[in-house]
Amino acid sequence: MKLIKQKNIILKGQKDFLADVIFPDLDEKLPLIIFVHGYKGYKDWGAWELMGEKVAEAGSYFVKFNFSHNGTTIEDPNDFADLEAFGENNYSKELDDLEVVIDHFKGQKEVDPQNIILLGHSRGGGISIIKASENENISKLITLASVSTLDRFPKNEAFENWKNEGVYFVENARTKQKMPHYFQFYKDFEIDKERYDIEKACKKLTIPALFIHGSDDESVPLEHSQKLNQWTKNSQLKIIENAGHTFGAKEPWRNDFLPNELNEAIEACLDFLKYDRSN
Repeated sequence: MKLIKQKNIILKGQKDFLADVIFPDLDEKLPLIIFVHGYKGYKDWGAWELMGEKVAEAGSYFVKFNFSHNGTTIEDPNDFADLEAFGENNYSKELDDLEVVIDHFKGQKEVDPQNIILLGHSRGGGISIIKASENENISKLITLASVSTLDRFPKNEAFENWKNEGVYFVENARTKQKMPHYFQFYKDFEIDKERYDIEKACKKLTIPALFIHGSDDESVPLEHSQKLNQWTKNSQLKIIENAGHTFGAKEPWRNDFLPNELNEAIEACLDFLKYDRSN
C-alpha cells in the first residue's frame, strides 16, 4: 500500500507549531487519528514515525504534532532549542494547540470528520482525555501510559521554593539540558483546576475508550490507567506485560521496525478500532 507523507506542516497557534501526516493513497474517507505526545516529548521522538506508518497502513489518516511550547522550534523540530517556550508551557496552551490540530485536519478532503480518534501518550493522555470530554467531534479515545492526574507539581518545601523563586529546573536525562518550569504553569492549573480534573473528565465520557499501560512502567505506574478504566463508562484496559513507559522505544530509535511492546500496544489499538488489516 502506498503511503503519502507530509512533513512539518506549519499550524498557527499562540506560537506556530509543526505537524506531520501519514495516510494511505485510498479513494475513501479515512478516520483521523491524532497522536498527542507527552512531557518532554515531540512528534519525531523515538519510534513514533514507525507507529504512525503502522496505523496509517491499517487505513487511517495519522497526525502527529509538536505542542507549540514543548521547547522545539519550526527551524529545529527535533531539539529543545527554545527552553524559554518550554518554561512558558501549560495545560491551557496544550489544549488550545490540540483544538487547532483537530480543526485543521478534520477539514482535509481525505478525512471522515465523523470519525476522529485521539491517541495520547503519558501527559498527552491526560490532555487527550480532557479534550475528548470537551469536544463533541471526538468519536474514540486511546491512551498509552497515561497519567490519571495533572496535579504533578512539586510538593511541600519544593513547592514553596518554586513559588518564591518563580522557576524550577528539571534535567533532561538524554540531553542534559536544565529545562525550566515557570510558576505560571501552576497558576494556570489553579485557575482552571476543575477543567483539569481527569477523574471528572472520564466520568463525562460516553465514547469508547481504551487505556493501554505497561506492567513495568517506571514513570507512571499502572495504577493510573486502572483508575482511568474504573472512572470511564465505556472503556477497556489493556496491560502490556514487561513494557515500560515508552513501550520499548527510545530516542534515537535506529531500527526500521517497532519494539515488540509498542507493536503489541498498536495492535491492541487497531483491534479496538476494528480495522480490517487483511489487505
